[in-house]
Amino acid sequence: MREPRLTPALRDATFRWIADDVDPESRAELQSVLAAAMGGDPAAVPDLGDRMAGPLRFGTAGLRGPVRAGPNGMNVAVVVRTTAGVAEWLRRHGHAGGTVVVGRDARHGSAAFAAAAAEVLTAAGFAVRTLPGPQPTPVLAFAVRHLGAVAGIQITASHNPPADNGYKLYDSTGAQIVPPADTEIEAAIEAAPAAVSVPRAPGVAELGDELVAAYLATVATLPRGTARALRVVATALHGVGAEPLTRALTTAGFDPPRLVAEQADPDPDFPTVAFPNPEEPGATDLLLALAEAEDADLAVALDPDADRCALGVRDRDGRWRMLGGDETGVLLGEHVLSTTGAPDPLVATTIVSSSLLADIAAAHGARYAETLTGFKWLARAGEGLVFAYEEAIGLCVNPEFVRDKDGIGAAVLAADLAATLRERGRTLLDALDDLAVRHGVHRTGQVALRVDRLDRIGELMTALRSRPPATLGGAGTEVDDLLPDADVLRMRGEGLRVVVRPSGTEPKLKAYLEVTEPVADPAGLAAATAAAERRLADLTAEVRALLGA
Repeated sequence: MREPRLTPALRDATFRWIADDVDPESRAELQSVLAAAMGGDPAAVPDLGDRMAGPLRFGTAGLRGPVRAGPNGMNVAVVVRTTAGVAEWLRRHGHAGGTVVVGRDARHGSAAFAAAAAEVLTAAGFAVRTLPGPQPTPVLAFAVRHLGAVAGIQITASHNPPADNGYKLYDSTGAQIVPPADTEIEAAIEAAPAAVSVPRAPGVAELGDELVAAYLATVATLPRGTARALRVVATALHGVGAEPLTRALTTAGFDPPRLVAEQADPDPDFPTVAFPNPEEPGATDLLLALAEAEDADLAVALDPDADRCALGVRDRDGRWRMLGGDETGVLLGEHVLSTTGAPDPLVATTIVSSSLLADIAAAHGARYAETLTGFKWLARAGEGLVFAYEEAIGLCVNPEFVRDKDGIGAAVLAADLAATLRERGRTLLDALDDLAVRHGVHRTGQVALRVDRLDRIGELMTALRSRPPATLGGAGTEVDDLLPDADVLRMRGEGLRVVVRPSGTEPKLKAYLEVTEPVADPAGLAAATAAAERRLADLTAEVRALLGA
């Protein structure tokens, strides 16, 4: 097999990028890779090619990629040019001179990237305010609305691997941007000058703790009940959520949570987990062990930027387990609708989440909406929104103040529900059983097919569109094609639903499965649950075969 060779075009493009870079460390890093490639190192040529294959694309929320030198990575030069493009976009939309809030998490590069973004915006004439140190993403989303800002920028890669970082953008509504803003900003970034030519001004004003205190005071208003007796254990997964979560719970009147000590302090290397996502197998092992040792009532896992929240409970067999995102979503949705005083309330979830929330809304006489995946859409579900969730443990429990996922707010509301139930001698699992008896057993699952070639995903979606299955789970199917709005196929049959779409962040084709089984009376719950689980297992095998997984 022929070894890759350094082309003159790649060499010259690298020299130009190095000359235009503003960060000495990044220049030295890319010079080292280039020197290795020029010296004939076979591994250096594809590495250099990948770094120079940019620009890192500005998607519907912002940038995300590995921290490394070159246009196809997260580095100061990329952040400088990106922010220059954002500044130009804001000017074109009449926001020149407005307030922009900049926040960050504690990942590698976050402090430098946040400082660079703030300096570019200051030089461009905006009134920039930075959050005090590393803070959760929902604090940034709150700050945009609280301060009447025209935009907010959060430097974070959420629950991505340790090597990554990102740049998330919020508009003046406090929600993540939606098209066509993303393409407009990409065009402005492309037209921006080289990083070395972008003006920057130091001396940016940092907000004090009063902003964080205002956020926590708002979160403290979330509990609906008066019960506060609850033993909570929690993990921040090496992210920024431990202190804010502790303050939020104590401000709301709960005892401080017992934290997983090994994961309480921010650490960008995430040393105790293979993948810093509460949904990943093994990520919450230390949390569940602590819950057992402390005889806890509730376990809470935040992702590293604390915008997602997963709950752990003691199961019927006495062992601790994490609830699924749909389980948590419907529990909190029912809790909100049972206690809200809002007129004509609206709740929302996404097309890939459980349909149970629709039944819950109907039972309360509330409105219900389904959106495409992502909180950029959920936050815009409609007027009167009181609650929204997505199955990937994203929960919006206070839309008036935080128009995005809020793991800390969700944890406080979950503690309120758990404490209220505990006072009555009941648990979250009892509440889930109540929902099943009233609305039927809903079981959800997922099939993911990882591909080596991205074009393989398009081939599979084309094949499914041309030859959709006539039956699934032994029932005839109706197929909805959501093109051109979204690359999604939705298949429905009697008591089941399958939604197939490409992943937005990984080289995967994903299928989201749901089966429902009616429950005649409480005595029939166990049999209905067993039947639903058998049907889900059969449907999972059928969909795996359909996708070639």
